[in-house]
Amino acid sequence: MLAAPRYDEFAYQRRDPEQGLLHRVLLEHLDTFFDRARTATHGLPHYVVKELRGYLECGVLGHGFVRVKCADCQTERIVAFSCKGRGFCPSCTGRRMTDTAARLVDDVFPKEVPVRQWVLSLPMEIRYRLAYDGKLLSDVLAVFLRVVRGWYKRQGKAEGYSDGRFGSVTFAQRFGSALNLNPHFHTLALDGVYEDFDGEPRFHLAPILTDDDVCRIVETTAHRVIRLLERRGVLDGASLDRLADEEPVLAGVTAASVRGMVATGERAGMRVRRVLSDPWEGVRTGHLCYASRGFSLHAATYVEAGDKDGLERLCRYVARPPLAAGSLKQHSEDLLSFKLKTPWSDGTTHLILSPLELIEKLAALVPPPRKNIVRYHGVLGPAARNRDKIVPREETNADDKVVAPKKYRLKWASLLARVFRVDVEKCPRCSGKMKIVAALTDPSSIRQYLKGTGQSAEIPRLLPARAPPQLHMDFGC
Repeated sequence: MLAAPRYDEFAYQRRDPEQGLLHRVLLEHLDTFFDRARTATHGLPHYVVKELRGYLECGVLGHGFVRVKCADCQTERIVAFSCKGRGFCPSCTGRRMTDTAARLVDDVFPKEVPVRQWVLSLPMEIRYRLAYDGKLLSDVLAVFLRVVRGWYKRQGKAEGYSDGRFGSVTFAQRFGSALNLNPHFHTLALDGVYEDFDGEPRFHLAPILTDDDVCRIVETTAHRVIRLLERRGVLDGASLDRLADEEPVLAGVTAASVRGMVATGERAGMRVRRVLSDPWEGVRTGHLCYASRGFSLHAATYVEAGDKDGLERLCRYVARPPLAAGSLKQHSEDLLSFKLKTPWSDGTTHLILSPLELIEKLAALVPPPRKNIVRYHGVLGPAARNRDKIVPREETNADDKVVAPKKYRLKWASLLARVFRVDVEKCPRCSGKMKIVAALTDPSSIRQYLKGTGQSAEIPRLLPARAPPQLHMDFGC
């Protein structure tokens, strides 16, 4: 019989998702949610169902794993497969966050160039449409970036640079701090412009941003976006609601998530419950923050040139998952509490959700397939002129030879080393190299190996859908 790997010997330990609250909630209530959300002719889209069900397999050894072994001392460990979800899985979205931030800092943003974050929040009235209309979302972002780019180019012209070139990376976030659907933009812009000089791009720093600049930018953005929406018939209801026609169940869940309401179950049509603390002073609009006609612009976050760690922290923030580990707790036997990142001005610190209400919120946050979450513009775009001179690859090995470009995604082991300073490819016993020896996907092989190493091969089973509570009515005599 094989000896079971001793995880207590390692600095890194495999996560155990089956013991987590979120996994348990979906295991017990997911089929009930699907059953109650389904109408006579429609249910949730396949990509939403697939993401919700896929989470229940993420990190579970019974669904498959990879074996890694040290070639010197034969020490062995196993790594479970992940669901690779883009919506809410804390592990997979956390991995994507770390990987994206590392790639932006290493391979996209120029060295020794400052970066400013521009956060544009959008009016409540258009969030529902932007949540599923990818074309309209891209057009609204294009309007905003034209205004910001125009400001940078004008500053360059005032300094004598007639052909200043702008560059940015934008994250189209779908969620708010309360697990609500809230499409908005986080744009990380190079705080200045590039000008070609004898075929070589040179960076020129933008002047200090003022409150008046932010005010004009948000007012211009609001005016132009509203004109765009009027031409499309979005504001007057003249345009068709394609989501309501094609996916009425998802449309109801999406609209409720935007408004902070509940769409299914016993509390359908009611607001999400809250927990209030003692009243505290409201937060005023601060430095370089301004709002106009439902649009809000925040531009106070700034990373100095050369601050690689600060830039990577900012990239992780804008790429963060909607549901962080530890934010979800058991409030009572039948209710859950979700802790807000920052208390609201009315004193709200937590949201109180039933298990079905939580799953409803998660379903609304799953992004449609084939929709890019990260957008590259200007000199940082993949086909930009002289991009190789603006974003050089300076990595070399011990022989001073340029290293080949990285693959699209960093390795799991590389991310763990970058975030936790843990080298999982190093054997904890002899410091040898740990290498992949097999990937187990066949159910019988999985059970045989786990049984031989004394580990559980049990796959948690979904509980069947439960009937809705019956209404007891006393008609009297």
